[in-house]
Amino acid sequence: MKKTTLLILWIMCLHIYNVQAQKIKIKTGIEVLKEQNFKCIDGKRVGLITNPTGVDNQMRSTVDILHEAPNVKLVALYGPEHGVRGDSHAGDAVGSSIDSITGLPLLSLYGKTRKPTPEMLKGVDVLVYDIQDIGCRSFTYISTMGLAMEAAAENGIEVIVLDRPNPLGGNKVEGNLTEDDCISFVSQFKIPYLYGLTCGELAQMLNEEQPTAKRCKLQVVKMKGWKRKMNYMQTGLQWIPSSPHIPQPVSAFFYPVSGILGELGYISIGVGYTIPFQLFAASWIEADRLADRLNALRLPGIQFRPIHLKPFYAFGKGEDLQGVQVHLMNYEAAALSEIQFLVMQEIAVLYPDRTVFSHADPKRFRMFDQVSGSKQIRELFSKRNRWEDIRDYWYKDVDSFRKYSKRFHLYK
Repeated sequence: MKKTTLLILWIMCLHIYNVQAQKIKIKTGIEVLKEQNFKCIDGKRVGLITNPTGVDNQMRSTVDILHEAPNVKLVALYGPEHGVRGDSHAGDAVGSSIDSITGLPLLSLYGKTRKPTPEMLKGVDVLVYDIQDIGCRSFTYISTMGLAMEAAAENGIEVIVLDRPNPLGGNKVEGNLTEDDCISFVSQFKIPYLYGLTCGELAQMLNEEQPTAKRCKLQVVKMKGWKRKMNYMQTGLQWIPSSPHIPQPVSAFFYPVSGILGELGYISIGVGYTIPFQLFAASWIEADRLADRLNALRLPGIQFRPIHLKPFYAFGKGEDLQGVQVHLMNYEAAALSEIQFLVMQEIAVLYPDRTVFSHADPKRFRMFDQVSGSKQIRELFSKRNRWEDIRDYWYKDVDSFRKYSKRFHLYK
């Protein structure tokens, strides 16, 4: 073997063995709670709403931490979509059972009910919420949090939110407020599609907006060291998949890039392939032509690359698909949610016989509307298939929400 080859192999091996996790720069709510020796729940009967993302900086589950704390009485576990242990697929009902590790009751908030019933809350003094969200309105964990807060208020139970970073940072706000006829579990609250708040900040806002009689006694255990400008990778925290299709922190960046269009089942958005939410593809798309059209738009912070793929499951399973992969070249400059609408626009130009709302399943329009937060997005866009026809509507509430939500900011 040549010396140069040996040298390359040695350097590669050296690199592999020296790969280390980035230094953690912040303390999440559970870390701060530990520092405080669990003072705010000392001696109280605790119901914990969590999932596998609820861990401390050493990757220990919040379930185990509270279960083992001598001054805490953990009495029940509540599971959102995917369950406390993350063993349920997206959209599947989560059943109630007994946790095999702690022996505690596992009560489902994604089954027969999505709001805790009085019976489910019997014997509980305080509900603790510890789940890593992804900063997008249609991701259902914040819906679980808000409905749990409502139930707690109605039953005289305290709520404590162990705060965690918004993976998108605290500055990206995109999308119109949810309208009354589109309120659903994927758009439970009147907030923008990207709302730029941590779950603790959002909890404060939701509680403030409730009629006085329905406000819960709320406490947020703040993080230490987090700044609004930080995206998740800048925190140094390890990432635990918040759902099967959000396997890496970068997946949270791309979820709003394609998630609304993905509700139509019209083209592949990468779910079922190795890079979920990072691409747009179909058997009838010509990769280079679409990439050229999209790159000609010169979108800030975005580059499109032709891609060929064969999905392993979901849309286009086993088929040869072509399309574009979306690359975030400058995250701060990129407007994430616009991208899918511009893809829809350019597809309509290249393939006028394939326009999205003429070929997607009409039965899926309702979900598209709910995730969009308004029927107007679909109805206005479908007239000419132009992003410019919905741009103003999509952004009409952003400035006012930014101003209003600042009063709930816990971090600079």
